[in-house]
Amino acid sequence: MSGVKDQVKLLTSVDRREFMGLCAQISVVLGLGNDMVPKIAEALEAAARKPSIIWLHFQECTGDSEAFLRTTSPSVAELVLDVLSIDYHETIMAASGDQAEQNLAKAIKENKGKYLVVCEGAIPLATPPGPAGLKGGYLTIGNKTGLQIAEEVCRDAAAVICVGNCSSYGGVQAQRPNPTGAVGVGEALGIKTVNIPACPHNPVNSIATIVNYLLLGTLPPTDRFGRPLFAYEERIHDQCTRRSHFDAGQFVTEWGSEEAKKGFCLYKMGCKGPQTYNNCNKARYNDHTGWPIGAGHGCVGCSEPKFWDTMSPFYKRLDNIEVPFGGVEATADKVGLVLTGAAVAGAAVHAVYTFNKKKEHEERIIDREKKEGK
Repeated sequence: MSGVKDQVKLLTSVDRREFMGLCAQISVVLGLGNDMVPKIAEALEAAARKPSIIWLHFQECTGDSEAFLRTTSPSVAELVLDVLSIDYHETIMAASGDQAEQNLAKAIKENKGKYLVVCEGAIPLATPPGPAGLKGGYLTIGNKTGLQIAEEVCRDAAAVICVGNCSSYGGVQAQRPNPTGAVGVGEALGIKTVNIPACPHNPVNSIATIVNYLLLGTLPPTDRFGRPLFAYEERIHDQCTRRSHFDAGQFVTEWGSEEAKKGFCLYKMGCKGPQTYNNCNKARYNDHTGWPIGAGHGCVGCSEPKFWDTMSPFYKRLDNIEVPFGGVEATADKVGLVLTGAAVAGAAVHAVYTFNKKKEHEERIIDREKKEGK
């Protein structure tokens, strides 16, 4: 990695407008005001000397690294990678073999108790058959199992951040029958992790989490699944750009139909937006221009635990799933039938429902934190 001088030099060479644009985006994601943008910039600039990031790969497809490397504009990705001093990342670092392992050991030793660990991928806990079988042996790197590596590296970390559904909850590897015994990093190690799920995760959320740590010295508050509230407090359904069509009872029932071309609601095509918490529509992907529902594909619930089992089949509505209507719960068919011609009333009802649900959600978080002594 470049030295501190090189990192400071990079900061001065990056276009200031792009840099401040990144800070503004992070401020929006964190729910902060414009007056916090300069402080975010200061925190990122100070990061030229800290913190050390160790990025570990387990059972995964590297999709989250790909997303991270291609965030927003190239200059921003380059800036973040260098400023945050990523001391170990198997995909992007120049070192390999023994030298790579030496770099990992050095980063841990020199930054003990201060470095952040970013995890990508699930950890297998099952034991392969045969006399040489070892717990977690379905993933071995440098003669160590993924479980052993995670234990060694995470033990002295300041915090562990899991990006993507696989490291958060096991992902596709944990789908039934889960032959390798794959689980998320937090479950494998029995520790509390900050989870940034999705498939892949949106790097704006992981960067915002790190910035939160740089600004306040603490990690952001999370829900019961370890997800930061700034990104996962609201359902996709509540912020969906097709929400008005849901209220009006206008649904797509066939791919390629006129209703699909008009951008009607995808609930009847299996969209899991009503059951999924994420800020996809606010943060968006690909330079903040697109997201699955906006592109005409229903949500598959990839930010929810065990979504491969609980949200499938992806192109079929879940049976007996309830959606908000009139202060009570009704099926989407009933909602669509009644709301045709009453869209305004439906929107008002939904607003009240969302307010109440949000209040309940906040109360549950407060109760949990009281129990945990926070």
